[in-house]
Amino acid sequence: MEKAEVDTVDHGRGKQIPMFANRLLKNVRHYVKWARKRDISCYRLYDRDLPEFPFVIDRYESCIHLQEFETPYVMTVEQHDCWLLQVRQIVAETTQLDEGAIFCKWRPKHRHRVESLLPSSGSRFKVNEQGRKFWVDLLSHQDTGLFIDHRNARSMIAGLAPGKRFLNLFSYTASFTVYAALAGAISSLSVDLSRTYLDWARDNLILNGIDPGSHQLLQADVLSWIPDAVQAHRHFDLIVLDPPSFSNSKRMESVLDTQLHHVDLILGCLDLLAPAGTLFFSTNLRRFKLDEERLSGQASFEETTGRTQPDDCRKRVHRSWLIGHKKPF
Repeated sequence: MEKAEVDTVDHGRGKQIPMFANRLLKNVRHYVKWARKRDISCYRLYDRDLPEFPFVIDRYESCIHLQEFETPYVMTVEQHDCWLLQVRQIVAETTQLDEGAIFCKWRPKHRHRVESLLPSSGSRFKVNEQGRKFWVDLLSHQDTGLFIDHRNARSMIAGLAPGKRFLNLFSYTASFTVYAALAGAISSLSVDLSRTYLDWARDNLILNGIDPGSHQLLQADVLSWIPDAVQAHRHFDLIVLDPPSFSNSKRMESVLDTQLHHVDLILGCLDLLAPAGTLFFSTNLRRFKLDEERLSGQASFEETTGRTQPDDCRKRVHRSWLIGHKKPF
């Protein structure tokens, strides 16, 4: 389909502003009650429900994280600014929040750049999720520090964690570790290449009163660290493997492509996994295909996407599996 020219913001999408407002209001009324019953303060209100309004709108406590994605429409800068102002006003009125509490980002297709529309000062604050506390930042980074779509997965890990030695690979801000530690994991190791995210992770552990002696953080390239850990005969009872879809960081020894490398990553984790242990593998790569043929001889696996996809994320944003050692007949 060719891109459609718009002469004014009221042509095309502008006529559907009331539809957007009604849809958002309906979602807000439902999910505010839904979240309160579950002791959740961070949840999704809108996920590109209408193609003419390609936004993902998440609520974090008393703030809104609004991400705009590209559309097949063309607007001038002035038209876009006017249209976005209308959208922000609707979001503010519908959620009964001040416009200053709405943090906007633009995510162009096939790019990783994010343009913010508000200053970054004061964008870091604490949030609650089912009794766990986290620091989030709605503007200074591409992501907020707490992935909403992994909420059910975090609860799943908490259910598996009591008494376990826990390993969190590509740990980001260590939200999985917080859940595991508070659920009774006897120890944990969270590995990530980013010092920024490890510092953030440390703040999250401190925020929840988690013992840094038993729950450690390590800055390392996971691809290089796994074989070293295998050689050192390290073992864990529960492992989370949640790699980025793609990474070519200059600090990594090689490029990471989850589709190409997931079998090697999973098999490496199985070498670190205790005999009766569990590996949780997740990916946000939309077109991902698990190589069951290569894995079937060495691993047992069960897809858990239906269990880990939360109700407020109406579009599928990840896939997940529980993986263990191949059981003998």
